Amino acid sequence: MSPKGRPEGTSTPTRVSAEESPANLPAAPAAPAHVPLSAVLLVCGATLCFVLLDSMFKHLSQHLPIPLLVWARWTVQAVAVALWLVPQSGLRALVRTRKLTAQLFRGAVLIGSSLCFVSALKVMPLAEVTALNYTTPVLVTILAVVFLDERMTRMRVAFVVAGFAGMLLVVRPGGELFQGAALFALGSAWFYAMFQITTRKLADEDWRALLFYPALVGAVAMTVLLPFLDWRSPVTLQDGAMIVAAGLLGSLGHFLFQRAFQRAAASAITPFTYVQLVWSTLAGWIAFASFPDAWTLTGMAIITGSGLLIALHEQRKSRTAVAAQATVVD
Repeated sequence: MSPKGRPEGTSTPTRVSAEESPANLPAAPAAPAHVPLSAVLLVCGATLCFVLLDSMFKHLSQHLPIPLLVWARWTVQAVAVALWLVPQSGLRALVRTRKLTAQLFRGAVLIGSSLCFVSALKVMPLAEVTALNYTTPVLVTILAVVFLDERMTRMRVAFVVAGFAGMLLVVRPGGELFQGAALFALGSAWFYAMFQITTRKLADEDWRALLFYPALVGAVAMTVLLPFLDWRSPVTLQDGAMIVAAGLLGSLGHFLFQRAFQRAAASAITPFTYVQLVWSTLAGWIAFASFPDAWTLTGMAIITGSGLLIALHEQRKSRTAVAAQATVVD
């Protein structure tokens, strides 16, 4: 998602669970020459929250319906956001929009990303699912050409090719991971890329509405599905506590991102979001006794490199365009 005020053409690759990201926060003040340590720590804390959420959902998905988990995830966040923002701004600030159809579509594709992501988590190792979701910046680059009329330069083509090469090393057609679950992980990244593109088109909307609508759409849409779920096992008190905790972790992650983006420019923070790959690898190793092999680690490194280079390339282009415009004005 591209936080409000971020230069057009860049994207935050954070996967927060795939659906998490610094959802269109208030524009940050002018960034200092360095990135404040507090902003870095906030980003690291936010990505850790998202990995803990993912780990809980991976555990719960083994015996609970996936739509139930997605419903709980977004219902808890909708309630948390309402409790946080309504006393400050009133309910109208959360639901006021000039582009309702686009807001609903944005919420729908985010829910699609969540469903695909948790479906992949149920079967695949945590680190691999997270890595595949970090192909989102590559997909955003492609979608920006189609929907935002951006030009596919040779540098962008190179980054896209590198990103897909890294993805193939993680999935390895013919290997154990090349299965339906891998397609769910890639589907999640694709939906999330559409979410980011739609976010750019809504850049002039109130950040509070942009934060609230996806959670509201998820809560309502999943509530409609609840009566049709196959309840093979009851939700225990421990399960319920874990579900609520996961939802609160997601909300806390969003809040920490907000604070980070108030302290530094989005383009400066982007590289630090990749610490989520480190957290997910450690969490998979500690909680699920799963550690990526050498080929997967190589693919993860290539995906990380391509995403970072895309961000740096687009940041440089944006600065050049701003400088050129300032020269013309002067």
